[in-house]
Amino acid sequence: MDRIIEKKKWTTTKIALIAGSALFLVFLVYLIFLRDKSSKVYIDRDQLTIATVMQDKFQEFIPVDGVVLPKTTIYIDAIMGGNVQEVYVEDGAILKKGDKILKLVNTNLELSYMEQETRIFEAINNLQNTKIGLEQNKFLRQSEIVKVQQDIEKLRVGFERQCKLYSDSLISDQEFEDAERNYRFARKQLDINLQLQRLDSISAYSRNKQIDISMSRLYNNLDLLRESLGNLYVKAPADGKLSSFDIQVGQTASSGDHLGQIDVPDDYKLRANIDERYISRINIGQEAEFEFGGRIYLLNISKIFTDVTSGTFQVDMDFSEGYPPHIKRGQTIQLRLKFSGESDAVIVKRGGFFQQTGGNWIYVLDPTEAFATKRSIKINRQNTLHYEVTEGLLAGEKVIVSSYENLGNKDKIVFR
Repeated sequence: MDRIIEKKKWTTTKIALIAGSALFLVFLVYLIFLRDKSSKVYIDRDQLTIATVMQDKFQEFIPVDGVVLPKTTIYIDAIMGGNVQEVYVEDGAILKKGDKILKLVNTNLELSYMEQETRIFEAINNLQNTKIGLEQNKFLRQSEIVKVQQDIEKLRVGFERQCKLYSDSLISDQEFEDAERNYRFARKQLDINLQLQRLDSISAYSRNKQIDISMSRLYNNLDLLRESLGNLYVKAPADGKLSSFDIQVGQTASSGDHLGQIDVPDDYKLRANIDERYISRINIGQEAEFEFGGRIYLLNISKIFTDVTSGTFQVDMDFSEGYPPHIKRGQTIQLRLKFSGESDAVIVKRGGFFQQTGGNWIYVLDPTEAFATKRSIKINRQNTLHYEVTEGLLAGEKVIVSSYENLGNKDKIVFR
Protein backbone atom coordinates (compact mmCIF):
# COMPACT_ATOMS: atom_id res chain seq x y z
CA MET A 1 0.00 0.00 0.00
CA ASP A 2 1.32 3.43 -0.94
CA ARG A 3 2.27 6.02 1.79
CA ILE A 4 2.13 9.78 1.44
CA ILE A 5 5.56 11.40 2.09
CA GLU A 6 5.29 14.91 3.54
CA LYS A 7 7.55 17.59 2.04
CA LYS A 8 10.08 19.09 4.53
CA LYS A 9 9.81 22.87 5.20
CA TRP A 10 13.48 23.40 6.27
CA THR A 11 15.64 21.72 3.79
CA THR A 12 19.38 21.98 3.91
CA THR A 13 19.39 24.05 0.79
CA LYS A 14 16.80 26.44 2.18
CA ILE A 15 18.69 26.82 5.47
CA ALA A 16 21.92 27.48 3.62
CA LEU A 17 20.19 30.04 1.43
CA ILE A 18 18.72 31.86 4.43
CA ALA A 19 22.03 31.76 6.31
CA GLY A 20 23.85 33.13 3.28
CA SER A 21 21.32 35.91 2.87
CA ALA A 22 21.64 36.82 6.58
CA LEU A 23 25.38 36.92 6.38
CA PHE A 24 25.14 39.10 3.29
CA LEU A 25 22.84 41.51 5.12
CA VAL A 26 25.20 41.64 8.10
CA PHE A 27 28.08 42.35 5.72
CA LEU A 28 26.08 45.14 4.07
CA VAL A 29 25.30 46.67 7.50
CA TYR A 30 29.00 46.45 8.41
CA LEU A 31 30.02 48.09 5.15
CA ILE A 32 27.45 50.83 5.52
CA PHE A 33 27.43 51.53 9.25
CA LEU A 34 30.20 49.75 11.15
CA ARG A 35 33.23 49.69 8.87
CA ASP A 36 36.15 52.00 9.91
CA LYS A 37 36.17 54.53 7.13
CA SER A 38 39.19 56.48 8.42
CA SER A 39 42.31 56.64 6.29
CA LYS A 40 45.20 54.62 7.66
CA VAL A 41 48.90 54.29 7.33
CA TYR A 42 50.94 51.36 8.54
CA ILE A 43 54.36 52.06 9.96
CA ASP A 44 56.96 50.55 12.26
CA ARG A 45 56.75 52.01 15.74
CA ASP A 46 60.55 52.25 15.91
CA GLN A 47 60.45 54.90 13.19
CA LEU A 48 58.48 57.28 15.41
CA THR A 49 59.26 59.27 18.55
CA ILE A 50 56.66 58.76 21.25
CA ALA A 51 56.43 60.94 24.37
CA THR A 52 54.26 60.89 27.46
CA VAL A 53 52.10 63.90 28.30
CA MET A 54 53.04 65.22 31.77
CA GLN A 55 51.63 67.48 34.45
CA ASP A 56 54.68 69.47 35.58
CA LYS A 57 56.21 72.88 36.17
CA PHE A 58 56.44 75.00 33.03
CA GLN A 59 58.27 78.24 32.32
CA GLU A 60 58.25 80.12 29.03
CA PHE A 61 61.69 81.19 27.82
CA ILE A 62 63.76 81.47 24.66
CA PRO A 63 67.46 80.74 24.17
CA VAL A 64 69.66 83.68 23.23
CA ASP A 65 73.41 84.10 22.91
CA GLY A 66 75.03 86.79 25.04
CA VAL A 67 78.51 88.20 24.46
CA VAL A 68 80.57 89.21 27.50
CA LEU A 69 81.48 92.91 27.48
CA PRO A 70 82.93 95.24 30.11
CA LYS A 71 80.07 96.93 31.94
CA THR A 72 81.91 100.25 31.79
CA THR A 73 83.85 101.22 28.67
CA ILE A 74 85.46 104.64 28.26
CA TYR A 75 86.31 105.61 24.70
CA ILE A 76 89.53 107.41 23.89
CA ASP A 77 89.16 109.98 21.11
CA ALA A 78 91.65 112.45 19.71
CA ILE A 79 90.71 115.86 21.11
CA MET A 80 93.30 117.62 18.96
CA GLY A 81 94.43 116.46 15.55
CA GLY A 82 98.04 115.79 14.65
CA ASN A 83 100.67 113.25 13.65
CA VAL A 84 101.57 110.45 16.06
CA GLN A 85 105.08 111.20 17.29
CA GLU A 86 105.42 108.61 20.08
CA VAL A 87 103.46 105.57 21.30
CA TYR A 88 104.09 104.68 24.94
CA VAL A 89 101.95 101.53 25.45
CA GLU A 90 100.54 98.58 23.54
CA ASP A 91 97.04 97.14 23.18
CA GLY A 92 96.04 95.18 26.28
CA ALA A 93 98.15 97.25 28.68
CA ILE A 94 96.82 97.80 32.20
CA LEU A 95 96.82 101.56 32.79
CA LYS A 96 96.31 103.98 35.65
CA LYS A 97 94.40 107.20 35.22
CA GLY A 98 96.68 109.82 33.68
CA ASP A 99 99.18 107.38 32.15
CA LYS A 100 100.47 108.58 28.77
CA ILE A 101 99.31 106.55 25.79
CA LEU A 102 100.73 108.49 22.85
CA LYS A 103 101.96 111.92 21.81
CA LEU A 104 100.75 113.93 18.83
CA VAL A 105 102.62 116.77 17.16
CA ASN A 106 100.79 119.72 15.58
CA THR A 107 103.04 122.60 14.49
CA ASN A 108 100.18 124.91 13.51
CA LEU A 109 98.56 124.41 16.89
CA GLU A 110 101.80 125.19 18.72
CA LEU A 111 102.38 128.40 16.72
CA SER A 112 98.80 129.48 17.30
CA TYR A 113 99.23 128.77 21.00
CA MET A 114 102.34 130.97 21.16
CA GLU A 115 100.59 133.86 19.41
CA GLN A 116 97.55 133.67 21.65
CA GLU A 117 99.72 133.32 24.74
CA THR A 118 101.61 136.50 23.78
CA ARG A 119 98.37 138.44 23.27
CA ILE A 120 97.02 137.23 26.59
CA PHE A 121 100.19 138.26 28.45
CA GLU A 122 100.01 141.70 26.81
CA ALA A 123 96.41 142.11 27.92
CA ILE A 124 97.31 141.00 31.44
CA ASN A 125 100.19 143.51 31.58
CA ASN A 126 97.88 146.32 30.42
CA LEU A 127 95.34 145.47 33.09
CA GLN A 128 98.05 145.30 35.74
CA ASN A 129 99.33 148.75 34.66
CA THR A 130 95.80 150.12 34.90
CA LYS A 131 95.50 148.68 38.37
CA ILE A 132 98.82 150.24 39.39
CA GLY A 133 97.61 153.57 37.96
CA LEU A 134 94.51 153.38 40.14
CA GLU A 135 96.67 152.74 43.20
CA GLN A 136 98.92 155.67 42.31
CA ASN A 137 95.90 157.95 41.89
CA LYS A 138 94.70 156.95 45.32
CA PHE A 139 97.99 157.95 46.91
CA LEU A 140 98.06 161.24 44.94
CA ARG A 141 94.59 162.07 46.23
CA GLN A 142 95.72 161.28 49.76
CA SER A 143 98.78 163.48 49.27
CA GLU A 144 96.60 166.41 48.17
CA ILE A 145 94.36 165.98 51.21
CA VAL A 146 97.36 165.94 53.55
CA LYS A 147 98.64 169.15 51.95
CA VAL A 148 95.24 170.85 52.33
CA GLN A 149 95.05 169.66 55.93
CA GLN A 150 98.49 171.15 56.53
CA ASP A 151 97.41 174.49 55.01
CA ILE A 152 94.24 174.48 57.11
CA GLU A 153 96.22 173.86 60.22
CA LYS A 154 98.42 176.90 59.46
CA LEU A 155 95.38 179.04 58.66
CA ARG A 156 93.62 177.92 61.80
CA VAL A 157 96.55 178.93 63.99
CA GLY A 158 96.82 182.28 62.15
CA PHE A 159 93.09 182.88 62.38
CA GLU A 160 93.04 182.20 66.13
CA ARG A 161 95.92 184.67 66.54
CA GLN A 162 94.09 187.23 64.44
CA CYS A 163 91.01 186.74 66.62
CA LYS A 164 92.98 187.74 69.76
CA LEU A 165 94.55 190.67 68.03
CA TYR A 166 91.20 191.80 66.69
CA SER A 167 89.60 191.50 70.10
CA ASP A 168 92.36 193.80 71.42
CA SER A 169 91.75 196.18 68.49
CA LEU A 170 95.30 195.68 67.29
CA ILE A 171 94.35 194.85 63.66
CA SER A 172 91.90 196.30 61.25
CA ASP A 173 88.58 194.76 60.27
CA GLN A 174 89.89 194.01 56.79
CA GLU A 175 92.83 191.98 58.09
CA PHE A 176 90.54 189.98 60.36
CA GLU A 177 88.04 189.36 57.57
CA ASP A 178 90.80 188.22 55.18
CA ALA A 179 92.12 185.75 57.75
CA GLU A 180 88.63 184.43 58.42
CA ARG A 181 87.86 184.09 54.67
CA ASN A 182 91.08 182.23 53.93
CA TYR A 183 90.46 179.79 56.78
CA ARG A 184 86.85 179.14 55.68
CA PHE A 185 87.80 178.56 52.04
CA ALA A 186 90.56 176.18 53.04
CA ARG A 187 88.08 174.09 54.98
CA LYS A 188 85.70 174.00 52.03
CA GLN A 189 88.59 172.90 49.84
CA LEU A 190 89.26 170.06 52.29
CA ASP A 191 85.61 168.96 52.10
CA ILE A 192 85.75 168.94 48.31
CA ASN A 193 88.98 166.90 48.32
CA LEU A 194 87.49 164.40 50.76
CA GLN A 195 84.42 163.96 48.53
CA LEU A 196 86.65 163.50 45.50
CA GLN A 197 88.66 160.91 47.41
CA ARG A 198 85.47 159.04 48.28
CA LEU A 199 84.27 159.07 44.68
CA ASP A 200 87.70 157.98 43.44
CA SER A 201 87.68 155.20 46.00
CA ILE A 202 84.28 153.91 44.83
CA SER A 203 85.30 154.12 41.18
CA ALA A 204 88.65 152.48 41.87
CA TYR A 205 86.96 149.60 43.75
CA SER A 206 84.58 148.96 40.85
CA ARG A 207 87.35 149.17 38.27
CA ASN A 208 89.65 146.94 40.34
CA LYS A 209 86.87 144.38 40.58
CA GLN A 210 86.35 144.45 36.81
CA ILE A 211 90.11 144.24 36.25
CA ASP A 212 90.34 141.22 38.58
CA ILE A 213 87.50 139.48 36.69
CA SER A 214 89.12 140.24 33.34
CA MET A 215 92.52 139.03 34.55
CA SER A 216 90.92 135.87 35.94
CA ARG A 217 89.33 135.18 32.57
CA LEU A 218 92.62 135.80 30.79
CA TYR A 219 94.41 133.40 33.15
CA ASN A 220 91.64 130.83 32.56
CA ASN A 221 92.07 131.28 28.82
CA LEU A 222 95.78 130.79 29.29
CA ASP A 223 95.11 127.58 31.24
CA LEU A 224 92.77 126.39 28.50
CA LEU A 225 95.43 127.08 25.91
CA ARG A 226 97.96 125.11 27.91
CA GLU A 227 95.41 122.33 28.41
CA SER A 228 94.71 122.28 24.68
CA LEU A 229 98.39 121.99 23.99
CA GLY A 230 98.56 119.29 26.65
CA ASN A 231 95.87 117.35 24.77
CA LEU A 232 98.55 116.48 22.25
CA TYR A 233 99.49 113.95 24.94
CA VAL A 234 96.71 111.34 24.91
CA LYS A 235 96.33 109.96 28.44
CA ALA A 236 94.28 107.24 30.11
CA PRO A 237 90.98 108.73 31.36
CA ALA A 238 90.56 106.03 34.03
CA ASP A 239 92.12 102.90 35.49
CA GLY A 240 91.57 99.89 33.27
CA LYS A 241 92.69 97.76 30.36
CA LEU A 242 93.52 99.38 27.02
CA SER A 243 91.76 97.67 24.11
CA SER A 244 90.95 98.27 20.43
CA PHE A 245 94.23 100.19 20.22
CA ASP A 246 96.15 99.94 16.95
CA ILE A 247 98.01 103.21 16.41
CA GLN A 248 101.42 103.47 14.75
CA VAL A 249 104.06 106.21 14.86
CA GLY A 250 103.62 108.60 11.93
CA GLN A 251 99.91 107.96 11.64
CA THR A 252 97.68 111.02 11.26
CA ALA A 253 94.85 111.43 13.73
CA SER A 254 92.11 113.99 13.16
CA SER A 255 90.14 115.64 15.92
CA GLY A 256 87.41 113.24 17.08
CA ASP A 257 89.08 110.09 15.71
CA HIS A 258 88.54 106.98 17.85
CA LEU A 259 91.94 105.79 19.10
CA GLY A 260 90.96 103.02 21.51
CA GLN A 261 89.06 102.37 24.70
CA ILE A 262 89.57 101.66 28.39
CA ASP A 263 87.71 98.65 29.78
CA VAL A 264 87.13 98.99 33.50
CA PRO A 265 88.23 95.63 35.03
CA ASP A 266 86.13 93.28 37.20
CA ASP A 267 82.84 94.64 35.92
CA TYR A 268 80.98 92.83 33.13
CA LYS A 269 77.66 92.75 31.27
CA LEU A 270 76.20 90.62 28.47
CA ARG A 271 74.90 91.91 25.16
CA ALA A 272 72.42 89.67 23.35
CA ASN A 273 70.73 89.66 19.94
CA ILE A 274 66.99 88.84 20.11
CA ASP A 275 64.61 88.06 17.27
CA GLU A 276 62.48 91.09 16.35
CA ARG A 277 59.30 89.04 16.93
CA TYR A 278 59.84 89.41 20.67
CA ILE A 279 60.49 93.17 20.74
CA SER A 280 57.07 93.93 22.25
CA ARG A 281 57.64 91.39 25.04
CA ILE A 282 61.03 92.65 26.20
CA ASN A 283 61.12 95.01 29.19
CA ILE A 284 63.71 96.63 31.44
CA GLY A 285 64.36 94.38 34.43
CA GLN A 286 63.30 91.17 32.65
CA GLU A 287 65.21 88.15 33.96
CA ALA A 288 67.55 85.75 32.19
CA GLU A 289 69.76 82.97 33.49
CA PHE A 290 72.52 80.60 32.46
CA GLU A 291 74.46 77.76 34.01
CA PHE A 292 78.22 78.02 34.37
CA GLY A 293 80.43 75.70 36.38
CA GLY A 294 77.44 73.99 37.97
CA ARG A 295 75.91 77.25 39.22
CA ILE A 296 72.96 79.27 37.94
CA TYR A 297 73.71 82.96 37.34
CA LEU A 298 70.90 85.51 37.10
CA LEU A 299 70.80 88.65 34.97
CA ASN A 300 68.39 91.52 34.35
CA ILE A 301 67.87 93.52 31.17
CA SER A 302 69.27 97.01 31.81
CA LYS A 303 69.08 98.56 28.34
CA ILE A 304 67.09 97.93 25.16
CA PHE A 305 68.36 98.99 21.73
CA THR A 306 65.18 99.27 19.66
CA ASP A 307 66.96 99.59 16.29
CA VAL A 308 66.31 96.39 14.31
CA THR A 309 69.15 95.11 12.13
CA SER A 310 68.92 91.91 10.04
CA GLY A 311 65.80 90.84 11.92
CA THR A 312 67.24 91.23 15.43
CA PHE A 313 67.63 93.89 18.10
CA GLN A 314 70.06 94.08 21.03
CA VAL A 315 69.75 94.28 24.81
CA ASP A 316 72.29 94.74 27.60
CA MET A 317 72.02 92.56 30.69
CA ASP A 318 73.61 93.15 34.11
CA PHE A 319 74.51 90.39 36.56
CA SER A 320 72.18 90.32 39.58
CA GLU A 321 74.35 88.42 42.06
CA GLY A 322 77.91 88.37 40.78
CA TYR A 323 79.42 86.90 37.65
CA PRO A 324 81.36 83.67 37.01
CA PRO A 325 85.09 83.66 37.65
CA HIS A 326 87.44 83.60 34.68
CA ILE A 327 84.93 84.87 32.11
CA LYS A 328 86.57 86.94 29.40
CA ARG A 329 85.59 89.82 27.17
CA GLY A 330 84.15 88.53 23.89
CA GLN A 331 83.12 85.14 25.31
CA THR A 332 79.71 83.87 24.12
CA ILE A 333 77.27 82.42 26.68
CA GLN A 334 73.89 80.84 25.94
CA LEU A 335 71.11 82.34 28.06
CA ARG A 336 67.52 81.48 28.85
CA LEU A 337 65.48 84.67 28.56
CA LYS A 338 62.38 84.27 30.72
CA PHE A 339 58.91 85.41 29.72
CA SER A 340 57.06 83.99 32.73
CA GLY A 341 57.53 82.39 36.12
CA GLU A 342 57.12 78.68 36.81
CA SER A 343 53.54 77.37 36.91
CA ASP A 344 51.77 73.98 36.83
CA ALA A 345 50.77 72.94 33.33
CA VAL A 346 50.10 70.00 31.01
CA ILE A 347 53.19 69.76 28.85
CA VAL A 348 54.42 67.70 25.96
CA LYS A 349 57.91 67.34 24.60
CA ARG A 350 58.88 69.51 21.63
CA GLY A 351 59.14 67.73 18.30
CA GLY A 352 58.87 67.97 14.54
CA PHE A 353 55.09 67.42 14.54
CA PHE A 354 54.57 71.15 15.21
CA GLN A 355 55.86 72.09 11.76
CA GLN A 356 53.11 70.06 10.03
CA THR A 357 50.21 70.67 12.43
CA GLY A 358 50.90 74.18 13.70
CA GLY A 359 50.05 72.82 17.14
CA ASN A 360 46.37 72.33 16.19
CA TRP A 361 46.32 68.52 16.39
CA ILE A 362 48.49 65.54 17.32
CA TYR A 363 48.47 61.72 17.03
CA VAL A 364 47.42 60.14 20.35
CA LEU A 365 48.11 56.47 21.07
CA ASP A 366 45.22 54.19 21.93
CA PRO A 367 45.46 52.59 25.42
CA THR A 368 46.34 49.33 23.67
CA GLU A 369 49.21 51.18 21.97
CA ALA A 370 48.38 49.27 18.78
CA PHE A 371 47.48 52.40 16.84
CA ALA A 372 47.25 56.19 17.15
CA THR A 373 44.54 58.59 16.03
CA LYS A 374 44.27 62.30 15.34
CA ARG A 375 43.08 64.60 18.11
CA SER A 376 42.59 68.35 18.11
CA ILE A 377 44.64 70.19 20.74
CA LYS A 378 45.48 73.75 21.72
CA ILE A 379 49.07 74.81 22.42
CA ASN A 380 49.68 78.03 24.32
CA ARG A 381 53.25 78.79 25.41
CA GLN A 382 56.49 77.02 24.59
CA ASN A 383 60.16 76.87 25.47
CA THR A 384 63.13 74.98 24.08
CA LEU A 385 62.02 71.71 25.73
CA HIS A 386 58.22 71.60 25.93
CA TYR A 387 54.91 72.92 24.68
CA GLU A 388 52.16 73.92 27.11
CA VAL A 389 48.90 72.17 26.11
CA THR A 390 45.73 73.88 27.35
CA GLU A 391 43.16 71.66 25.59
CA GLY A 392 42.90 68.14 24.17
CA LEU A 393 45.41 66.09 26.19
CA LEU A 394 45.57 64.54 29.64
CA ALA A 395 48.62 63.75 31.73
CA GLY A 396 49.74 60.15 31.18
CA GLU A 397 48.60 59.88 27.56
CA LYS A 398 51.17 59.03 24.92
CA VAL A 399 51.58 61.02 21.71
CA ILE A 400 53.74 60.95 18.60
CA VAL A 401 56.02 64.02 18.60
CA SER A 402 58.31 63.23 15.66
CA SER A 403 57.79 64.77 12.23
CA TYR A 404 54.55 63.91 10.38
CA GLU A 405 56.04 64.71 7.00
CA ASN A 406 55.90 61.08 5.74
CA LEU A 407 52.59 60.10 7.34
CA GLY A 408 50.41 61.55 4.58
CA ASN A 409 48.03 63.34 6.96
CA LYS A 410 46.19 60.04 7.63
CA ASP A 411 43.49 59.80 10.30
CA LYS A 412 44.98 56.71 11.90
CA ILE A 413 48.43 55.23 12.31
CA VAL A 414 48.61 51.48 12.77
CA PHE A 415 51.80 50.03 14.20
CA ARG A 416 53.31 46.99 12.56
